[in-house]
Order: sequence, then structure tokens, then C-alpha cells
Amino acid sequence: MSLPLSGIKVIEFSHMVMGPCAGLMLADMGAEVIKVEPVGGDKTRRLRGAGAGYFPMYNRNKKSLCINLKSEAGKAAVLELIKGADVFIENFRAGALDKLGFGYDALSAINSGLIYVSEKGFLDGPYSHRTALDEVTQMMGGLAYMTGPPGRPLRAGSSVVDITGGMFGAMGALAALNERHHTGKGKHISAALYETTAFLVGQHMAQKAVTGTAAAPMPARVSSWAIYQLFDTKDGEQVFVGVVSDGQWKTFCEAFGLAHLIDDPDLRENRDRVIHKDKFLPQIIDAFKALTKAELMDKIENLGLPFAPIGKPEELFDDPHLNAEGGLLDMEMEDGGRCKLPALPISFDKARPELRLDPPKAGEHTEEILLELGLDISQLKSGGVI
Repeated sequence: MSLPLSGIKVIEFSHMVMGPCAGLMLADMGAEVIKVEPVGGDKTRRLRGAGAGYFPMYNRNKKSLCINLKSEAGKAAVLELIKGADVFIENFRAGALDKLGFGYDALSAINSGLIYVSEKGFLDGPYSHRTALDEVTQMMGGLAYMTGPPGRPLRAGSSVVDITGGMFGAMGALAALNERHHTGKGKHISAALYETTAFLVGQHMAQKAVTGTAAAPMPARVSSWAIYQLFDTKDGEQVFVGVVSDGQWKTFCEAFGLAHLIDDPDLRENRDRVIHKDKFLPQIIDAFKALTKAELMDKIENLGLPFAPIGKPEELFDDPHLNAEGGLLDMEMEDGGRCKLPALPISFDKARPELRLDPPKAGEHTEEILLELGLDISQLKSGGVI
């Protein structure tokens, strides 16, 4: 398929999640993304535990160039590569790349059209000197407070701030590329974890401004709908069910033998049902507990009401919906094993971006990239550059 970013070249100096995620967005949409790694490869490749999935998830459709940037020849080679690039992505601590000669001022001097994307912990301000991580900003920005029960702040169950911050960086790059059509000039784009966290909890800030009452943590919140929660089933499983309109309430009551609730004056509108929830909730709990998980989901689905089983990430490998239309991409891991991982969650004219390159082995494309620059590979090897 023809991809919207075909012809765009991206040089990525990044590790962990936030920077690689920004590069992934552009790579999946067709850009040529060259990941520059130290000789031996990015340390993210060797993470275990909760970090073991970072590299394979966020580095597909990229090429790997392993090179010694502290050598004059290595630095010169990458600067030559950057001269022909459209976008540069980095997520190192402030000042680190300036010392190596890859700061914004240095690179824009050799490529005035370069879009330079910095993924940071904080944008400019009193906190900019601090070291940040996804979990750090979730804690200080109120997201952990909103996720856990009262008194037990809890980080979200994914690197949601890193991922979203990477998306904002990619979004900024796309906006700057569009602006370059008119100005011919590049721009320095910055996205940050803390400001991303603030954006994510903005709805809760607005709730306080509108109502005068601070938002309670999500496990203790008062839902805007009378039925919007987990229910136990006959076989010991759980299903989330939502009834979010007066029309859905009528449909629901008729289907579950609770038609007597429809004409109850205390339950006419959703706001009334929220107030008088104790009046009908025990009846619904009993009705659901008489059904197995499969029976309840089948019935709710046929009614067209919102519902969800309680899924686990590992169950998504076999999800029929994700497997039907390119929602999972079957790729080869660094150890030679295969794994299906989620595609970019958008489509272009109903076509999903495909896998073009497996997550690269460390230095897999080094010689290919350097040969295109006309460099002597044997000399670079003998000099310890690659």
C-alpha cells in the first residue's frame, strides 16, 4: 500500500519507550526510520521483567545503525546522514547530545529544514532540570492518585505517559513538516512526560472548575450512569456492563424481566436512577448471577448495550477481532522467535499500516546505510567505528 510518509527520512537517537514510540508512529506510516545505536546495541534490547517487551513493541519498521559516535569518523558519518534527513528524534537528558555535537543548533546549521524532536521529562520551567520517568510524572501529576483507590496511588497498568508523550512528539513532527512546505525551515519540537500527564488528567481539573468539587479517585468515583460497573456471573467470572441512556434502560429492563422498573417514578431518568441506585441494583445483581459469563455477554451483545469481559494482555494474541483485519502484526523477534503485536490503531482507506521490517537486530543495516554514504566499511571496522 502507498503510505502517507513515504519519502520522509527520520534519524532516531532514542531508547526505552518515549522516543522509540515517536519513531514507531512515523515508521508505521511509511517513513524510513534509522535507529542509531551504540556499538553492541541499545541497552533497551537487554531489559528483562516489565521492560522485556519495550524493544520489540516500539522498534518495528526501522533500520538499525550501530556506530561509535565518540569517534570522529563515526560522528562524521552520522552527520552526513543527518544532512539528508527530514526528522531527528532524541530522548536523552538535557545537554547530552549537545556535548556530542548533535544538539539542535549544530544540526540545524547543517540542515536548515530538519525537524528536531526532543522527548523530555519536563518542558521549560522550574522542573526542567529534574530527571523524570513515566511513573514519576504519573505520581506527581495526579494520574496515579486517580487510578488507585483512596490512599493508595497506583500507576496505570501500561507506560501510558511514555506512549502518549511519544505520540505528541510525532504529532509535533507532522505539524512542523507541514509548516516546512511553506517556510522551507525546520523547527525544534519538544514533548514531555509531565505536561503529557497534566493533559491526561485535564478532564478531572475541569470537573473541579465546573462543579467546585475535586474529582475522587476512579475506584471511588460516583458514576454518571446508574449501571456502569462490574458484575459477577454464575460461573465465578466478571463482566462490565453499562446502561447509559434512557432508551437503553428500557431495552435492558424488558430483556431481563425487570419491566416493572420502567414505570417507577423514582427511576424515570438516568439522574434519578443514580440517586436511587440501591432500589434496583440488588435485582440486577441477582439477574446477572443467574447467567454464565458467556450467556450474559451473548444476551447483552444482542441488545446492543455496552459490555466487556475482563481481558488480559496475553489473551489478545488470539482475539478474533484483532486478528481479522491486520490488527496484529506477526514479526520475528531478535532471538528468532515469532510474536504477534498490535498494529498502529488507525487505518487509511480501511487499510491498516503493515509490517515492512521486523524489529532490527543490532546493527543489522549498518553496512547498507554506510555504503549508501560511499564510506569504506573495512576501514570503519578496523578503526573500531562499527
